[in-house]
Amino acid sequence: MVSHPARVDKIGVMTSRQQIPGPTVKRLTLYLREVDRRLAAGETRVSSRRLGEELGVTDTQIRKDLSWFGQFGQAGVGYLLEDLADRLRRILGKDRTWKTALVGAGRLGQAIMSYGPFAREGFEIAAVFDADPDLVGTEVVDRRIRPMEDLSRLIREREILLGIISVPKEAAQPTADRLIEAGVLGILNFAPVRLEVGDRASVVTVDFSARLEQLAFQVSLGLKGSIDGDD
Repeated sequence: MVSHPARVDKIGVMTSRQQIPGPTVKRLTLYLREVDRRLAAGETRVSSRRLGEELGVTDTQIRKDLSWFGQFGQAGVGYLLEDLADRLRRILGKDRTWKTALVGAGRLGQAIMSYGPFAREGFEIAAVFDADPDLVGTEVVDRRIRPMEDLSRLIREREILLGIISVPKEAAQPTADRLIEAGVLGILNFAPVRLEVGDRASVVTVDFSARLEQLAFQVSLGLKGSIDGDD
């Protein structure tokens, strides 16, 4: 569940005391992509049934997901695509550019820096840090690598709210602590370890090895279909 305490936070978004299911948040991203595709094709409105047919989701599920965030569409009329896209972008925080700090400029970090869709989706890697003296001061993918000693100052100066961790697992927790202390509110963690952050920040962990193990399990049992459902 994604918890949203009632407050107006530093990004100016009012959140409420709701427990929004994680799968709902994932589906909102899919809804926005499909809405954008239809807009690009020149469509102006869509029903929940037609939207669900393309995504393998029931119209009931779509209406339930959207109901977390207020009233959408009109019965018998459907959704105006422009309005739905605008509201989904606000909900997902995609109506602004998110400044992001990357910690770890090794091979994975360099791959992340080279990932073009980040910028197109509204994420700017505003600072890159590493503890390796051989990397500090060099430029990688047109970005200067900064020492860890500069982390707190630059995050505050550049008003960075998100952090990406691509460091060895033993360094992940101290790195998360430093990011949060500097003001980061959300962390994308690529280290194969569970981060303990309490209610200080939001965390999403991408564990490649664990996902491959889950996939191998599915294949070994002859199971088909997606394993992404409810995690």
